[in-house]
Amino acid sequence: MSNAIVWFRLDLRLADNPALFEACSKHKKVTPVFILDGKNSVLGEAQAWWLHHSLVALKDSLANKLGLKLIFRKGNPLDHILNLVNSFSIDAVYWNRCYEPSSIDRDKKIKTTLQKSGIDALSFNANLLNEPWTISNKTGDFFKVFTPYWKTCRQALVSQPVKDPPHHATSIDASSDELDEWNLLSPLNWASQFPAFWTPGEAGAQQRLNDFITHHLHCYKNNRDFPAKQATSHLSPHLHFGEISPWAILRAVEYAKLDPHCDWAGAEHFLSELGWREFSYYLLYHFPNLPCKNFKAEFDHFPWNNDESLLTKWQKGMTGYPLVDAGMRELWATGYMHNRVRMIAASFLTKGLFIDWRLGADWFLDTLVDADLANNSASWQWVAGSGADAAPYFRIFNPVLQSQKFDPEGVYIRRWIPELASLNNEEIHAPWESKNAASIYNSINYPEPIINHSQARSQALQFYSQLKTRNSP
Repeated sequence: MSNAIVWFRLDLRLADNPALFEACSKHKKVTPVFILDGKNSVLGEAQAWWLHHSLVALKDSLANKLGLKLIFRKGNPLDHILNLVNSFSIDAVYWNRCYEPSSIDRDKKIKTTLQKSGIDALSFNANLLNEPWTISNKTGDFFKVFTPYWKTCRQALVSQPVKDPPHHATSIDASSDELDEWNLLSPLNWASQFPAFWTPGEAGAQQRLNDFITHHLHCYKNNRDFPAKQATSHLSPHLHFGEISPWAILRAVEYAKLDPHCDWAGAEHFLSELGWREFSYYLLYHFPNLPCKNFKAEFDHFPWNNDESLLTKWQKGMTGYPLVDAGMRELWATGYMHNRVRMIAASFLTKGLFIDWRLGADWFLDTLVDADLANNSASWQWVAGSGADAAPYFRIFNPVLQSQKFDPEGVYIRRWIPELASLNNEEIHAPWESKNAASIYNSINYPEPIINHSQARSQALQFYSQLKTRNSP
C-alpha cells in the first residue's frame, strides 16, 4: 500500500500516536489531515484559542520532524475524506478513537462507508488507559462507583512502550485552508492573558509534565487542595487535546516511584485523578445523555430557580463570597480554575443559588481551556448530587469555611480580587462578618453577599429531603 491519510482529532501530538505510527510504518505517502467539524465539535472560546495554537504547533512538528504537510479542512469529515480518497488514490485512512456519543456515531458511519468502497479504515486507542467497553463489574454490568472501577483498572495497567513514527514518508499535495481563515481567535482578544499561563502543543505538555514530576509530585497529596500553592499538574488541557497521552503520564509517574524518596501514596493519589478522567469517559459511554440528563432520575423534579441575574453575578465573580469570586475571576483571566475551587463554585451555584447544574456546565464549557464533555458533565453532576457516585445531598460546601481552610492567608483571594487585598487574614474570607463591615464596604468596590449561605443550606436540605420522600416506595 502506498497512500494513506491520518485523520487528526483530539490527538494533536507525534509521540504515543498509534494511528500516525502505523500509517508511517506501512505507507510511502502519509497525509495528516485536521477537519474542523462544526456539527460535532462545538468549541467554547477558550477551547478555540487553545486549538488554534495547538494546531500551529502540530503543523510545525509534522513538517520539521517528519517532513509531512498538515492539511486543514472545514466541514463534514466524511465529505472531505472521500474527496481526498477519490482525488489521490488513498488506500487507507487512520485515526485514533474519540468517545463522545456524536463522535462514535460519526466514526462508525465513516468507517462503514470507507470499507464498502474498499478502503481500509483503521482506528486505535490513543487517549485512554482503558476504553469504556473493556471494563465491567463481576455481574457484567458497568461500574457506577469510582473506587471499585479504579481498583479494577489500576491492577491491569502496564506501561505501554513509546512508539515514534518513522521518518520516511511524504505527503500528497492537497489543497488546504489557512488556519487563520477559521477565526478561532476571538476578535475581542478575550484570551489576551492566556499566553502568560499556557503553552499549547506537545512540547508545552511535556514541559508541564516534567515540571510537575520534578517539583510537585512529591507533595501533591498534601498541597493539591490549596489553590495558592499551584501544586496540581495543569495537564488537563493538554490531555483534552491529546498533546500528551495518559500512558506518557503513567510512565513518568512510575519512573518517579523508583526513587526511594518518592511519596508513593501521593503518586498513586495523582494517578487516581487520571482514573477520574477515565471514569468520566466510562460513564459517558454507558450513559450518553450524561451532559443533558440527570444520571439519577429523581433529580428531574428538583425545583431549580435559574435566576438569570444571580447566574450573571456568579459568572462575573460578583457573588460577595471571596473564594467563589476568586475562582470565577481566575477562570475568566486564565481559562482555568483550581479543582478545589471548581467544586466550591459549583456547589454554590447548585446548592446555594439553586441554578441548574447544566447552566454551570455550559459556562465552564465556554470558558475553560480544558473543557471536556465527559469530565465536565460528570463533575457537575457529582457536585449537584445527581450523578454517579455523587457527593451526598447533604454535602454542601461552606465557601467561608473552605476559604479559611484552604486559603488561610488569603493569598489566592488577593491574587484575583485585588479590591480585597488590604483586608487582614481574618476579614478577607467573610468581610460582612467583621466588626468593621460598614467601613469596609464603604471603602471597597466589592458586593455584599448575594445570599445568606446558612439559609440557602437549610433550603437545599429541605429540597433534597422532599426529593427523597417523593421517590420513597
